[in-house]
Amino acid sequence: MIAEFGHFALILAFMVSIYQMTVPMVGAAKGWHGWMDSARPAALAQLVLMAISFGALTIAFVTSDFSVLLVYENSHTSKPLIYKISGVWGNHEGSMLLWVLILALFGAAAALFGGNLPPSLRARVLGVQSSISAAFYAFIIFTSNPFWRVGNPAFDGRDLNPLLQDPGLAFHPPFLYLGYVGLSMAFSFAVAALIEGRVDAAWARWVRPWTLAAWVFLTVGIALGSWWAYYELGWGGFWFWDPVENASFMPWLLAAALLHSAIVVEKREALKSWTILLAIMAFGFSLIGTFIVRSGVITSVHSFANDPERGVFILAILAVFVGGALTLYAFRAADMTAKGVFAPLSREGALVLNNVLLAVAAFVVFIGTIWPLVAEMVWGRVLSVGPPFFNQAFTPFMIVLALALPLGSIMPWKRASLSRSWKPLRGALTLTAAVMVLVYAVSTGRSGLAVIGAGLGSWLVFGAIADLWLRTGSSGIGRLLRLPRADWGKAVAHSGLGITFIAVSLIQAWQVEDVRVAQIDEPFRVGAYDLVLRSVERVDGPNYLSQMGVIEASRDGRAVATLTPEKRVYPVQAMPTTEASIDYGFWRDLYVVLGDEQPGGGWAVRTYVKPFANWIWGGSIIMALGGLISLTDRRYRVAAGAARSSGADTVPAE
Repeated sequence: MIAEFGHFALILAFMVSIYQMTVPMVGAAKGWHGWMDSARPAALAQLVLMAISFGALTIAFVTSDFSVLLVYENSHTSKPLIYKISGVWGNHEGSMLLWVLILALFGAAAALFGGNLPPSLRARVLGVQSSISAAFYAFIIFTSNPFWRVGNPAFDGRDLNPLLQDPGLAFHPPFLYLGYVGLSMAFSFAVAALIEGRVDAAWARWVRPWTLAAWVFLTVGIALGSWWAYYELGWGGFWFWDPVENASFMPWLLAAALLHSAIVVEKREALKSWTILLAIMAFGFSLIGTFIVRSGVITSVHSFANDPERGVFILAILAVFVGGALTLYAFRAADMTAKGVFAPLSREGALVLNNVLLAVAAFVVFIGTIWPLVAEMVWGRVLSVGPPFFNQAFTPFMIVLALALPLGSIMPWKRASLSRSWKPLRGALTLTAAVMVLVYAVSTGRSGLAVIGAGLGSWLVFGAIADLWLRTGSSGIGRLLRLPRADWGKAVAHSGLGITFIAVSLIQAWQVEDVRVAQIDEPFRVGAYDLVLRSVERVDGPNYLSQMGVIEASRDGRAVATLTPEKRVYPVQAMPTTEASIDYGFWRDLYVVLGDEQPGGGWAVRTYVKPFANWIWGGSIIMALGGLISLTDRRYRVAAGAARSSGADTVPAE
């Protein structure tokens, strides 16, 4: 009965979304306040109904109701509770239900916190947002219904994919979806502005918090996914340029560009057309990511579904919304004239360079991701585009971005002098040079990548500190503490990016890898560490069987850690997994993977010493923290200061 209740709530939410996408839009065109105001209760009703629907599916998973087909295919009675809950979105149908729940959540948030928006703009934003919801409701109800029953329920389920039975995967998808779906608000604001024919500083002030929130969630989601791949898959890496990894990275790059472009619109009322285009494309690439994950056209370990018919439905959604928005943009772009003018050498010019680099980098990732598909469809050739291409094609843009970012942040608006702008950065440049010399001194005989990457990262960190100090003027520490939170947030986010640069370059240049057949009680050396395999034991987990190695590690005769890598088998799905054992440290990770028992005796063991590994995810979290700090700035909260800039309440239809 609970499943039927959830199904009924889903259908009601679909009906409410159709009302919300039509009636308020008509009201905005006619200037009818009652019709426009009805968007707010409709948005709240959608959220309530979707919460009921999602809650019903969650109850079915927690109670192991195997009469629901989705529960039978993705759960098991012996599975730990956290994985029963994460099993709700650890599949195609449930994850799409989470998608529309988040769509409803953002729509309701806009209804609740958009009180200072002009009524016509608010109605149109909520109408566009609801039209996206309606499309995905239709997709779920007609192609991916999570509430289908089975006539003769089985005694037990088929279990969740063992790779997804991990805490990292319990939290990674929700954060990623909050980022993906959060960009729908920027899209809705862009389309609503195109319909009204007005893009101004107030519009940029409204759209920035939504974009920033989505970017923060995407940052956390990508970091969690990278961390999961690092410790769970046993391959020792943190990023493989997998198509689904790229699907989340492309919107992240475009959202970062949109954030910086909106600053120019807000401060100078320039780059209006470009900013609108970025808002459309950022969400468009989120939809492209959804298509990649769920259509089966590109093979990936992350894929949820392999169903071309569902892919066609998502492709139709992508064509309607992105194609329709771009068509509207083509009609309106000429009317969005820039009011502010600026010299190429200025903060506006630096932000334009930032946008070009991020947008082109996203395009490079897109080409590399879809090229195997294009080659197979057009020429019938099976190609593989892997890390070497992406590293060589993507990295140059990030190098230029890192070099330009500190200088661009310090430049004044409208017109700048290069010689004057350099002066506050002399200390940062000196410290960066010192770091590069230090890294070079300990990198003798190794790749120059460590020196370059550490230099770029240090330049970003020290440049952010110099920018903060410059804003204090002659007031010293007291003024520093009173700086707007947005200034602090920018500095923290840029520092986080610098830390990530440092970590990625050092781990790639300095890591040590060792693959061998290890005999019981025979020590072997990896880098500065001595390791010895003491035993391999059988362990029975709650829903898996495991062979667990016990490896003792020491350095200079001092015990460092006891590592317990595993090879697990989940009997229900008869699927093996590799569980790496990692001794985490501030400066390095000691990473061990247990392989198969060898015919001649001993066990295959892969060992890594990974310097600065945790700095990668630490830098990502610091970036996200910078975004959160900026969100707490009153100037960038939803509709802050909108009332004084909004003009008339009602815009007549053209």
